[in-house]
Amino acid sequence: MKFNQFLSLSVVSALLLTCLSGCAGSSSTASGSEAASSAAVSSAAASEIAVLPDGVYSADFVTDSSMFHANEACDGKGTLTVENGKMTFHVSLVSKKVVNLYPGAAADAEDHKTDWLIPTLDTVTYSDGTSEEVYGFDIPVTALDEDFALALLGSKGKWYDHTVSVCNALPKPPEPAPVPADGEYSANVVLEGGSGRATVESPAALTVAEGKMTATIVWSSPNYDYMVVEGEKYLPTNTEGNSTFEIPVAALGTALAVTADTVAMSTPHEIQYTLTFTLD
Repeated sequence: MKFNQFLSLSVVSALLLTCLSGCAGSSSTASGSEAASSAAVSSAAASEIAVLPDGVYSADFVTDSSMFHANEACDGKGTLTVENGKMTFHVSLVSKKVVNLYPGAAADAEDHKTDWLIPTLDTVTYSDGTSEEVYGFDIPVTALDEDFALALLGSKGKWYDHTVSVCNALPKPPEPAPVPADGEYSANVVLEGGSGRATVESPAALTVAEGKMTATIVWSSPNYDYMVVEGEKYLPTNTEGNSTFEIPVAALGTALAVTADTVAMSTPHEIQYTLTFTLD
């Protein structure tokens, strides 16, 4: 009888241990599944982070120090270039006192000299028209709007830790075409805006004198009695034939906003247009 009782207790104990082992195994499996699920979610979230397409952008350079920042002529900004998915940020600093940069902690810089960033010589122009040569740097960027460590080497040979970020990247407008030398040119003109019925003669005569450009605009109608360009009012240069104006051109290849007043309707109407001038 005692043997039967002992056997029964042994069987119960074995069953209990099996159940407990099964529960432990289930818990481990569940934990593994949750970890895998969490990793999958993290991976999916990472894949959803927006990556800028290749191109050139303007972006803010945010630092932790009033002594280390973009040059005031650059309004706190630099140029972000994305090529083959790789981001590089160029910033012009305030002087030549920052000798090198290191993307990391100051304590690690001496052991990674091959990773030091070499300065470029940049020329900045201030609002008063004066210019100055300063150091600039091309900084590798792995993520936008996120802080990262960037150490600097001062002119006295000491490394300093800083935290920076590159933020608010926006497509950078193309640089305007250079102003041609003084002379007479024939410029292609593209007119946009209005109802689409009006046109202007293209090519148009373009005169450059002392570095300033003036275009002769001939409309397809004699009913334009004035134009407004950059806040200035211009009257026709002719009294017969289609309305003709001489207006300033700020830049080639860039749309110039103009207003033209027409008297073709019962009451005069100002119409908004843009004119874009290019040279062959």
